[in-house]
Amino acid sequence: MDDLEEFLGANPPFSSLGSTELKRVAAAAEVVDHPAGAEIMDAFAAAGDDLFVVMSGEVDIWTAEGSYAEPADETVGPGSVFGQSTVLTGAAVGPRAAALGPVRLVRIPCGTVASVFSTPDGVRLLAQDMFDSRMRAQVPPRLRTVDELVVSAPVLADPDTTVAAAARLMTERSSGYLAVPDGVGTFGLITDGVLREHVLAAGRAASTPVSEVMIRHAMTVRTGTPTSDVLQELTEHRLNHLLVIDADGVLRGAVDPQDFLATPSGAGVLLRDQVARADRLEQVITLARQLPILLGDLVRQRREACEITAIYSTVVDAIQRRVLTLVLQDQPGLDEAEVTWLLLGSNARREPTLGSDIDSAVVFAESVDTPARAAAYRAAFGDVAKALRSAGLQVDEHGATPSSPTFARTRSQWRRAAQEWLLSPLDNQGMLMASLLIDGRPIQGDPTAPVVSEVFAGIRDHPGTMKLLVQESLSHRAQLRSVRDVLAGRGGTFDLKTHALRPVVEIARWAALSVRSRELTTRARLLAASGSMLLPTDQAQILVEVFEELQRVRLRQQLAQFERGEQVSDIVWMRRLAPLDRSIVAQSVREISTVQRRLANILQYTSPQEWGPAAASTSID
Repeated sequence: MDDLEEFLGANPPFSSLGSTELKRVAAAAEVVDHPAGAEIMDAFAAAGDDLFVVMSGEVDIWTAEGSYAEPADETVGPGSVFGQSTVLTGAAVGPRAAALGPVRLVRIPCGTVASVFSTPDGVRLLAQDMFDSRMRAQVPPRLRTVDELVVSAPVLADPDTTVAAAARLMTERSSGYLAVPDGVGTFGLITDGVLREHVLAAGRAASTPVSEVMIRHAMTVRTGTPTSDVLQELTEHRLNHLLVIDADGVLRGAVDPQDFLATPSGAGVLLRDQVARADRLEQVITLARQLPILLGDLVRQRREACEITAIYSTVVDAIQRRVLTLVLQDQPGLDEAEVTWLLLGSNARREPTLGSDIDSAVVFAESVDTPARAAAYRAAFGDVAKALRSAGLQVDEHGATPSSPTFARTRSQWRRAAQEWLLSPLDNQGMLMASLLIDGRPIQGDPTAPVVSEVFAGIRDHPGTMKLLVQESLSHRAQLRSVRDVLAGRGGTFDLKTHALRPVVEIARWAALSVRSRELTTRARLLAASGSMLLPTDQAQILVEVFEELQRVRLRQQLAQFERGEQVSDIVWMRRLAPLDRSIVAQSVREISTVQRRLANILQYTSPQEWGPAAASTSID
């Protein structure tokens, strides 16, 4: 009984009991064993009489009646308590529990447990149960689209309309733009800025046709586009207006940055604009320290995780751009025009969280043609990294940073290196560098596709390299516990990035390249590759959902770490996860592992030449 008392006393809610009460509960309890697959309780069929605590093994829990043919809602391990709802209410309210493998439990009679749940830990456990039930009952977050922002009919005019008439029409409609049809689905664009710069400042006559001064081939987005993607287009291309067309190319309206102020992304837009106007590093650093607050607000609004990280990334991008500009301004002889700053990793994919490292690289103009000049830039990039760390962002000085010669080269040097990696991926860390640089996204300087992405766009023409890279990606297995974790004594922890999110990112990257897609975000890559041999439609959709759920868990856990004053990381204690989150993680790992096993079979039995969309009907399981 002493051992049982010690075990219970080490686990909440029993750890809150006084010594006398703990002895009383331990005396009434008994240890029971169940073989794999055995039903422990079905409190939907009848009210339960006992409370259970897991001593060893794992138990599958179903929290909804009639869902037993589906995977368990959660899997609990040592120290976990179940059965409290039915015991305390005396009603058949669930759950159903079954042994996942051989399991040893502590069974405590219902007459003994009342005092347990009057303690602070007991009250917290009951409150968590209520919260989880409410979360399960809520409608899942929906993805906001640009359609919700288009509230006014489009403002249109013919190409021969005069600029004077265009200005009057824009005034009458209280519009900051006027669109000019220029083919099916394509438009010219007149804005207040165009009228000022190309008419008034240029001294043109009021009778000038709008076709002579309009922005040709104005950028457009389709109806149904997520608002997060629209915000990215506006911020990355520094646009004042973005035209919205439907699937038939018909103009439905336009959006501008001000339209986002009343949306969940509004705080991000305001913070980004404040950063862009800051004229001192100290101001940028102060503003950047609001990032955790912004992220916390977005998470509490229960938006889609992909929308949250996209909004967050627009502010992180702005911070890096502004820091780079201010640092280079103070360096005589250095010219920002000679630098294209590339984001890498999760920031490049617009999927950063509080714990994400700032990985980056630089493409120099060919005019940076001496070692001394390149070294001067790299020293300045070290100052950029220092300022970003002061702003609360994570920059690993031993990771991907342009203060290192490895990550700061001219365009021709990057091209030669990329071609070498493509031909010999096993040399000079070719596979690692390719994976990093393929995800590159420029946020300052030349906006065209990074040179490494250009080179690797033809990877399908190098089947040996393609196969090696996919094989390497499968070495990152989705698993709940690794041998390293067990040996290091971290059996109760889980690395969300290494063992769940990274495998999905790797699958998405190479599956997208297999169909020659240049999409960057993991979600967009999965959808682009959907229906290919590497990624059947059903598995692509599963991975989209899995990635979304895992990112949501990751965001919540990192915010909780930050609020507790802990180091923000991707390592989570499984016991600290809400039961629903534990279930999500376990089920997600199983789904990812299934996809990885199928990919391993494809690598064994097919060649990369067969991996295009046309081979989608082939099934290899």
